[in-house]
Amino acid sequence: MKVNGNSIRPGNVIEHKGGLWRAVKIQHTQPGKGGAYLQVELKEIMNGTKLNERFRASENVEKVRLEQTDYQYLFAEGDMYTFMNNENYEQISLAGELIGEEQVPYLQESMIVQIESYEEKVIGVALPEKVVLEIVEADAVVKGQTASSSYKPAKLENGISILVPPHIAAGTKIVVNTEDGTYVERAK
Repeated sequence: MKVNGNSIRPGNVIEHKGGLWRAVKIQHTQPGKGGAYLQVELKEIMNGTKLNERFRASENVEKVRLEQTDYQYLFAEGDMYTFMNNENYEQISLAGELIGEEQVPYLQESMIVQIESYEEKVIGVALPEKVVLEIVEADAVVKGQTASSSYKPAKLENGISILVPPHIAAGTKIVVNTEDGTYVERAK
């Protein structure tokens, strides 16, 4: 589907220079001289190459529609992760690099993920935006350190270190953003 160059948003997949690219970051720029354009950081889906491109409103780009299917995460075996389609119970195994090395630690048993495919080929896995994890280790609060922006390091049950507010202690369940690995809130 053809769209204007200035309507690209982060997460969109476009066909560009003979490959599939995902928009990572965008920035609208309006120089003093000349027309406005959209500066887009693109990441090639198959090999991870990055590219910065400028798109003007007058340019058309091919936005790709990905087929998204819900799958349930079952188990890991080495670097292969097995998922099951809940509709037809078909299982597929994907390599960790396809999921994304930074997202693999957030996989939890029975988690529902969206597997994206293009022309019957799996090109990515989208985890839920937020997951609930338990703090297994947290530094003690330093008395007098009550500034509103002070955070302390803590370790999650999946082994990842994260910064949390001073009132969070070991054993507390928290909500973590899977995209950037940041603390969101205390789990309810």
